[in-house]
Amino acid sequence: MKKLLITGFEPFGGEAINPSWEALVRLPEKINEYNLTRLRLPVTFGMAAEMVIKTAEEIGADVILCVGQAGGRSAITPELVGINLRHATTPDDKGYQPQDEPIIVGGATAYFSTLPVRSIVEAMRASDVPAQVSYSAGAYVCNDVLYTVLAHFQDSEVKAGFIHVPYSDDQNKEPSMAIEQIVKGLRVAIEAI
Repeated sequence: MKKLLITGFEPFGGEAINPSWEALVRLPEKINEYNLTRLRLPVTFGMAAEMVIKTAEEIGADVILCVGQAGGRSAITPELVGINLRHATTPDDKGYQPQDEPIIVGGATAYFSTLPVRSIVEAMRASDVPAQVSYSAGAYVCNDVLYTVLAHFQDSEVKAGFIHVPYSDDQNKEPSMAIEQIVKGLRVAIEAI
């Protein structure tokens, strides 16, 4: 069996839940040839990415799939690229609010996901899960995690990527998606890797 590290975030911004975490805890322990290891991340620049890298190395992950909430999106959106930029309109959980700072000084401008993003989107759509490729993971903690993880594992066999999910219906915000639909989308995504 291969090892897949899947991560979600704790609630932030005054929310009681985070659908990225709520969905992944509902996934089975095994999907296809992958044993899943779950990791809950703080919404904190630097620290969240460090936790992903440390855990991935400890378990010998073959694949890293990070999941985060993107309020305002109506579909599940696998990210194609992470950029070397930190810019926050609101502080993270530690009160840090970077303004147009590089994640890695002197680092590459961007890294592309090493997961089959377009195949994942096609598989979700074929399973009646609204999905589309995203070309921007923003400049907040989700992008920070994606870029840092891709930079760290760029010369390895480890595949990594990021998927944004909409608000869940439980959050009473629009647009939203039923948590069961988000779970289905993540399962299909893993099956398509």
